[in-house]
Amino acid sequence: MAFDYDLDFDNIDFRERPDLYRVGRGEQGVLLVEPYKSELLPHWRFRTPDIARQSAETLYEMFEDYRKNDDFVGMDMARKFIQMGYTRARRYTNYKGGRKYKEDGTTHERVEDPVKAKSAAIFKEYWDRIREDDDYLGRKKEHQKNYG
Repeated sequence: MAFDYDLDFDNIDFRERPDLYRVGRGEQGVLLVEPYKSELLPHWRFRTPDIARQSAETLYEMFEDYRKNDDFVGMDMARKFIQMGYTRARRYTNYKGGRKYKEDGTTHERVEDPVKAKSAAIFKEYWDRIREDDDYLGRKKEHQKNYG
């Protein structure tokens, strides 16, 4: 089932109501689902490889803490922040200032920022680890079966 953007995100605590959470595609809802957004966002950074490494490690530790607490929604939200670390760092790798489009709608010229590419690669390591995690995948399948 698709991510439901019509929910009252300002007033839903998804830790108390995991039945309302939908995995969606990719990073859908990453900046909407509370209390996870507020817990994870302060640790999400990718400016340099050192900062990206610390960020990815912290987010992955949080993923593991959510697992220990049997909190699939938290696990999936940590996965989304790690995935977003990769995708945003790649955007900044390819486009100075992270802006793909000019004001007139045409695309900026692609440039390669090797620092941001290293940051992206760090997040990708952690994202790949989660995408191959049988326990996470099983929990995801179960959540989708139960709640859509």
